[in-house]
Amino acid sequence: MPPRTAPPFRADHVGSLLRTRPLKEARARREKEEISAAELKAVEDREIAAVIRKQEEIGLCAVTDGEFRRAFWNYDFLGALPGVEAYLGERKIKFQGVNPKPMMLRVTGKLGTFTGHPMLEHFKFVREHARATPKMAIPSPSSLHFRYGRHAVPQSIYPDMGDFYRDLGQTFRLAVRAFADSGCRYLQFDEVNFAYLCDPKLRAQVTARGENPEKLPTIYASMINAAMSDIPSDMTIAMHLCRGNFQSTFVASGGYEPVAEILFNTVNVHGYFMEYDSDRAGGFEPLRFVPKGKTIVLGLVTSKSGRLETRDELKRRIDEAAKYVPLEQLCLSPQCGFASTEEGNILSEDEQWAKLAMIVELAEEIWG
Repeated sequence: MPPRTAPPFRADHVGSLLRTRPLKEARARREKEEISAAELKAVEDREIAAVIRKQEEIGLCAVTDGEFRRAFWNYDFLGALPGVEAYLGERKIKFQGVNPKPMMLRVTGKLGTFTGHPMLEHFKFVREHARATPKMAIPSPSSLHFRYGRHAVPQSIYPDMGDFYRDLGQTFRLAVRAFADSGCRYLQFDEVNFAYLCDPKLRAQVTARGENPEKLPTIYASMINAAMSDIPSDMTIAMHLCRGNFQSTFVASGGYEPVAEILFNTVNVHGYFMEYDSDRAGGFEPLRFVPKGKTIVLGLVTSKSGRLETRDELKRRIDEAAKYVPLEQLCLSPQCGFASTEEGNILSEDEQWAKLAMIVELAEEIWG
């Protein structure tokens, strides 16, 4: 089988990596105001350059900064958009058995503009230090809505939610174009909410607050399509789906069947990183909706524990998935990032790298 020369690659990863000890120590010292912002950035630069080299050494074709400059996968990006504010409040969506820092988001002004973002410079640093394809991940536009609903969108600013969805899509269109103009050709939307809408309990929460969970996938698909409506022809947009990832815990359960047809045939992304490391994600049957030309990255390797999957069990599961979508449209990755927040999941750095190295080796064995 010919090698893939464009992303997603046969062996790929979602993006975030366990924060290194020097980075954690520097961030803690900065929080106590023991070092300056410039001193923290110097540590971040050094640790990111090293983690890029490590990804390349094990054979990954796409590399990230490990999200080493972020505290949360979503708040750091969304909270820096014009008209959006991050603040501390009561979480509406709960993790199983743990309580993350109660970061929240709310709309404080009209959306639809984009005046720059710190993460553009973060991407440029990766591009300048990488030999492999530099990849950037940002939250999907639905991340500003699903957890909060109307609670985060004052009626005084947006009497009509349709105007909010339109303007949010426009903000993301401008942001995505800005990444493209910075040289980014591999961008990922972290989209947990399509997967959350597969959980009956979360669908009930949406209904209880006065919204229709049957309609949200179409609304979210429209915003994602708007976000990527002005990309260069050589740019790949991927979507990552998972059911929550904080210190090895989760939020949701349920197979992809309720959203599969819209997910694969209405959303215009080129590839899908799909959580498939446990029974909570259901079976591969929803992959029957995947059209030709789109790529599925099977997240069969868990990032939630250090247990290294056997090659035989992964091969068996890939064979099962290939009953529904051709093998040439499949790739392999971890089911999520290793550190969606700066705390990271419950495994060691050595276990993290062993998983990524095994993914590279197995992908070479299966696809050549």
